[in-house]
Amino acid sequence: MAIAKKTALVYCENQFGLMDGKTAAGLIRHSDNYTIVGVLDSSLAGKDAGEELENKKSYIPIFANLDEALDKLQEIPNCYIYGKAPLDAYISTEERFLILEAMEKGMDIINGLHEFFSDDLEFIQKAAKCGIQIKDIRKPPKLKDLHVFTGQISQVNIPVIAVLGTDCACGKMTTAVELNKALNNLGIKSVLVATGQTSLMQGAKYGVSMDALVSQFVIGEIENAVMQAFEKENPDIILVEGQSAVSHPAFMSSLGILKGSMPHGIILQHPPSRKFRCDFPLLPMPTIESEIKLIEGISSSKVMAIALSHENLTNKEILKIIKNYEEYFLLPTTDVLNYGCEKLVKMLGDRFPKLNQKINHKILAKVPVLTMN
Repeated sequence: MAIAKKTALVYCENQFGLMDGKTAAGLIRHSDNYTIVGVLDSSLAGKDAGEELENKKSYIPIFANLDEALDKLQEIPNCYIYGKAPLDAYISTEERFLILEAMEKGMDIINGLHEFFSDDLEFIQKAAKCGIQIKDIRKPPKLKDLHVFTGQISQVNIPVIAVLGTDCACGKMTTAVELNKALNNLGIKSVLVATGQTSLMQGAKYGVSMDALVSQFVIGEIENAVMQAFEKENPDIILVEGQSAVSHPAFMSSLGILKGSMPHGIILQHPPSRKFRCDFPLLPMPTIESEIKLIEGISSSKVMAIALSHENLTNKEILKIIKNYEEYFLLPTTDVLNYGCEKLVKMLGDRFPKLNQKINHKILAKVPVLTMN
């Protein structure tokens, strides 16, 4: 029997639809754990969250503040989610007051920051007084429960596909989630291994927030998550969510994913309009060519497809880029939010014949195909 989702408000002040609001955006697009009933962002109050993201009405309202949300909603939500993912790990004084107010209203607190609310004395005392729970998504397992690399990953005999990228916050998680849904809808048993706080909030059963781990255990934890998914789910394919970029000088996560999951193929996510790294205006974006060369130079994995983020691009512009990339790289290229996962599914079926045998081709035939005019 399906477990009822908890209702939740997502806090994303001044960041919804922007790079640091990716956690909120991910939860609006997909969540197995929560029914999102509203977003808190005074700069967009009165608007529809789905329309702000993809010009598609979601009927999830954006409120100016917590008081307005609780006044307009029929019931107090079960949870208050901190939905921003800033480079700065600490909350402001104003945000602290809002969290305390949400606790007083009886809402559980879901936190994806490196600042652990469950270690904060004031929050601990308030939670106990109000009878609510605090869940720190990024809090790593206890030392006794962590894993080092064993090499067992070499025993996985089904496709493991990693969705890597050329930068942070460029759509890797979204492509992984959408492809996972598409494969399961077509009769392929696909399991997504999460590597960040948002996909864990969304309900991924396997995975860990990589950037919260001591480096000694990063590769082993990824290997263990893939092995757990492989052994417990008996899937046809495992998708691994990427983090940052292999070439990014500030982060090591993608290297851990490459080493720990030993993927059989890579889908590379790229934002064509972005000139500089997210949050690093002094660092120019890498080219797709350089990222592919780097990935394939340090691993045995090959890039099999390209997925694009349409940020700051018109439909006409993204279609032209897709056509140009396919002609130049000779790789299937798409934007899953605009045009779905048909190309990626077909690529996987072509590369892995056992998958192709299990695909419900009657359903696939009904999926609209992107054509280039």
